[in-house]
Amino acid sequence: MNSKERVLTTVAGQEPDRVPIDYQSNPGIDGRLKAHFALESDDDEGLQLALGVDFRRVIAPYAGPRLHEDIPERGVKVDDLGIHRMWVEHETGGYWDYCDFPLQDADEQMIADWPMPDPDDYDYSTIFDQCTQFEQYAINGTAGYGDIINGNGMLRGMEQTLVDLITDDPAGLLLADRRMDSQIEQTRRILEAAKGKADFLWLGEDLGTQIAPIIGLDTFRKHIRPRFERFCALADAYDVFVMMHTCGSSSWAYEDFIEMGIKAVDALQPEAVNMAPQYLKDTFGGRLAFHGCISTAGPVAYGTVAETIDNCKGTLDIMMPGGGYCFAPTHQLQDNSPTENVLAMYEAAKTYGKY
Repeated sequence: MNSKERVLTTVAGQEPDRVPIDYQSNPGIDGRLKAHFALESDDDEGLQLALGVDFRRVIAPYAGPRLHEDIPERGVKVDDLGIHRMWVEHETGGYWDYCDFPLQDADEQMIADWPMPDPDDYDYSTIFDQCTQFEQYAINGTAGYGDIINGNGMLRGMEQTLVDLITDDPAGLLLADRRMDSQIEQTRRILEAAKGKADFLWLGEDLGTQIAPIIGLDTFRKHIRPRFERFCALADAYDVFVMMHTCGSSSWAYEDFIEMGIKAVDALQPEAVNMAPQYLKDTFGGRLAFHGCISTAGPVAYGTVAETIDNCKGTLDIMMPGGGYCFAPTHQLQDNSPTENVLAMYEAAKTYGKY
């Protein structure tokens, strides 16, 4: 099988030749892996080939005017949505953390007037060529994750974002709708330009902490589900499947996902409540495909090579039977993960992931 066939077979709940493999990482470990394979620092494709990754993403780059300015005197980067980020270093690397939250106290009018990219300002002209270049792989055609809680939280702050959902605050809900309206239209244009060569949409909404849901099921059904059902309808119209990323304890929402037509779920942090591989396989196997389960806070980060291999093999033994499993980290591999453990992780997928 090629990668596209492998992924589509897996998501359909059938056994492929081997488990599909995916990769996400933070910059530090990404750079160390590229150095290990003697690759240039920007050779993302070379690294994916070396690791045997079966997924690719096509992108329509933003080509419009600059809408928000950086704040160099404070080291703050500001993107086209107006999200503020500041670099934070730690002992194993660093990351861009969100700050300032410029819409935290905004009312409806301020959010209605907030500059956001127009779908017309993206360049879709190379989408078909990108799809042709990666046509043997499973192609992600989404323009954005949706991501109401995190996405709004980056502009409005997490506390205010959750209050918005609980109190039906029109300002917060307008922000969610403006962001999602833009992403859905961008995604529609990508799928149109792909001319049938895209395979799935990768959406996301973090719904749980390690021990419990972040929001109640009633709130999810009132504000989150209806908005993501628009993405699901778009996917259905273009005959692509939906994969939903949800961090933390989030299996409480999976029955709704199934009703919405979502085919695969991502992250699957095994430490979180009701997210262990055996629980997921027993409860949702055959109804959802799984992508993830290899903990970025487990042996790959803190164990030995042998422990990493044992952990990966154990997860494969549970998740592989009958198909429906894609091997991937629970989130981006963190910079504190030893290079040898990450290499062992991907070798384990190739060694023990064969049917």
